[in-house]
Amino acid sequence: MTLLLGRQLTAIPAGVWVLGFVSMLMDVSSEMIHALLPLYLVLAFNASALTVGMIEGTAEATALITKVFSGTLSDWLGKRKFLAALGYGLAALTKPIFPLGASIDWLMAARFVDRIGKGIRGAPRDALLADLSPADMRGASFGLRQSLDTVGAFAGPLLAIALMWSTRDNFTQVFWFAVLPAFLSFFLIAVAVKEPEREPGLRKIKNPLSRAELYALGSAYWWVVAITAVFTLARFSEAFLILKAQSAGLFLWLVPGVLVAMNIAYALSAYPAGAISDRVGRGTVLIVGLVTLAAADAVLALAGTVPGVALGVILWGFHMGLTQGVLATLVADTSPAELRGTAFGFFNLASGAATLLANLVAGALWDAIGPTATFLGGAIFTAVALTALIFARNRLAILNV
Repeated sequence: MTLLLGRQLTAIPAGVWVLGFVSMLMDVSSEMIHALLPLYLVLAFNASALTVGMIEGTAEATALITKVFSGTLSDWLGKRKFLAALGYGLAALTKPIFPLGASIDWLMAARFVDRIGKGIRGAPRDALLADLSPADMRGASFGLRQSLDTVGAFAGPLLAIALMWSTRDNFTQVFWFAVLPAFLSFFLIAVAVKEPEREPGLRKIKNPLSRAELYALGSAYWWVVAITAVFTLARFSEAFLILKAQSAGLFLWLVPGVLVAMNIAYALSAYPAGAISDRVGRGTVLIVGLVTLAAADAVLALAGTVPGVALGVILWGFHMGLTQGVLATLVADTSPAELRGTAFGFFNLASGAATLLANLVAGALWDAIGPTATFLGGAIFTAVALTALIFARNRLAILNV
């Protein structure tokens, strides 16, 4: 198995690797900020857990909803790279707002605009990745990009820990350090990614949002969207993992280590999960991922010590690696090539609505009852998502191929 995974890795196109490094650099920047932002809001501005949930949910939902429009625009243009680069550039330009912001309103605005940039780039980048990936290596390609993206997601918090220690918990200085990798990411996609020529014979899409084109996406695609929406209700923002660790007694300067541990597990599992899904079927890997999420929720609900929280966080990371790249691969598998931008856009719209609801519910449960209720609620939604997936697997061949 190791030899097979290695062979697939070396055969993945160079463009996929470059997109992976673009994602990695932006995540280094973003996670340096996001690993500290929940605590910064609470400690510097006396924000409540519900406020943190609203900010996180609104920010992420904004990014996911924006992907609908950028995805459909990329289908109409027949081009992906320009919009992807525009999104990375906008995100880079917003990074200096975080150290300059003097109120919750400024930080909310910065998070909001940063996520608009993410939304603009998301669907065109994923569609571009699908265009660059051979069909028989699509799972491995999406898994590789997800792994590289997640390397940045744990490198960022590691840098945040080191900088928080060296600056004696100076949030603002750490936020300034996060600006550089964001601009490097934009430079790399602008100069090093080459968009492939449009395949001959593909239809010219005049109105990607018309009823006929949405119908052309097919029932298998819409099943994937529905399953993803239910699943997303079960996994709220990782900000609540950070708050759980802090409530269990973790030292302030070590709290970003929560995201380090989670993202190491995520990075280690994302590529193997994608490559294995090319061989055993997407549905099998997703079922394992949902069972892992249920276990993570149970551990985090019951854990009252730092080691217990650490175990739950690691399981959370493994579930991310087992599901996120595979779900994106399913979108590429089930959608027509000329409508992939729209397909990824609506996929993320459904996820965005579910993300907003999940974070609001998680924050309200936390404030009203406590952390245990938040994670038990996640476990209940996971059980519903697992039931829906098993039902869909018996109806859709694509989940078993």
